[in-house]
Amino acid sequence: MGTAARGCGPLIPSLSESSRPLRQQIFERVRAAGLMPRVLVAKELGVSPASVTTLTSELIEMGLLIEVSARRDTADTGRGRPAVALGVKADARLVAGIKLSDREHTAVIVDFAGNLVADEAIPRNPGSMELSDLVDATEALIDRICARAGIPVEQLSAIGLGVPGFVDSHSGYVHWSPVLSSRYVPLAAAATERLKVPVHIDNDANLVTLAEQWFGAGRGLSNFAVVTIEHGVGMGFVLNHRIYRGAHGMGMELGHTKVKLDGALCRCGQRGCLEAYVADYALVREATTALNLTNRETQSVNILLESLFDHAKAGNSAARSIFHRAGRYLALGLANVVNLFDPELIILSGERMRYDYLYANETLAEIKEMALNTRRPVPKIEIHAWGDLLWAHGAAALALSEVTERVLGATREMAAQ
Repeated sequence: MGTAARGCGPLIPSLSESSRPLRQQIFERVRAAGLMPRVLVAKELGVSPASVTTLTSELIEMGLLIEVSARRDTADTGRGRPAVALGVKADARLVAGIKLSDREHTAVIVDFAGNLVADEAIPRNPGSMELSDLVDATEALIDRICARAGIPVEQLSAIGLGVPGFVDSHSGYVHWSPVLSSRYVPLAAAATERLKVPVHIDNDANLVTLAEQWFGAGRGLSNFAVVTIEHGVGMGFVLNHRIYRGAHGMGMELGHTKVKLDGALCRCGQRGCLEAYVADYALVREATTALNLTNRETQSVNILLESLFDHAKAGNSAARSIFHRAGRYLALGLANVVNLFDPELIILSGERMRYDYLYANETLAEIKEMALNTRRPVPKIEIHAWGDLLWAHGAAALALSEVTERVLGATREMAAQ
């Protein structure tokens, strides 16, 4: 699921970057690039080649980086030393990533370079669950995927766990999620205690953003946004090569920005949220009335959405107007993202991206009309209609990120000493 790394010019380290140990910055740049020569690492970080040589030698001795001989150009007949690039030592660690959702739970195991080792999915009945039941499901999924990979659970260095809703990744609490029947739940602590492996949690939109940063279109970019459209509307943002979560770890809730006072009811309990006009349940709510879908109770959301989409493709004006209205609200939300953050790239991700009416050319053209007129082009927009495994890959990227900080001694506690 990876794509080729994108080149980027010389960068001046931001305050958030320079506050982290240089050794960690070096490792993260090599990890982001896949393979990277020392001279380019030094150039991008604005440090001396000698410093990079010293610190990469330490990382190699720690078993985290390796040297890889770069391929020579066939026209190059030079007899000098072959060029050497740095790469992550894939077998240094193993981590798991899990996405818990309304429809199914998915999981992957990846090595330290992000290569897939095993994947697994378990379907489930929709609805919220008690914390103990959710942890039971997590344990069952971990046992199954470890068995498939042929490893004991204890061999995992960390587990990343993603859920929809309002998640404080720092404290490990879920303040609200449609998959949990209670609020303010200590999910990370409960899962860690049960599995005996460090469990790190985050909002699922942040995890898709991490997946794009580690494995996808965001690889090598310093600033980009990911907007997810599935059962809800989420957003993740990478700022200066680091995912931005806000002061309390729960920022970037694009789906719950208000687009209409006293508007449609959102599943979060408030009214007028962007999600209440764009998410799948919003489209189904509109379709039930417009298309007279009287048997809604006996059909799944997916079936109803497919019916709506089929009606739109067949020329049904009511069905088309539902998608068009949702697309206009989406364009409004994306224009606000452009005005607030000025990203290099916006990635629209999620299964709902199969419904191309949401991002029709005339709809996306409205972003330009609503964004500030600065004579600069609006950011490029890419559509990624990934399946559920992308979310699990993002959870694995979270685990990899946490293990990296722990191994390199770059946790907040150590930085404060």
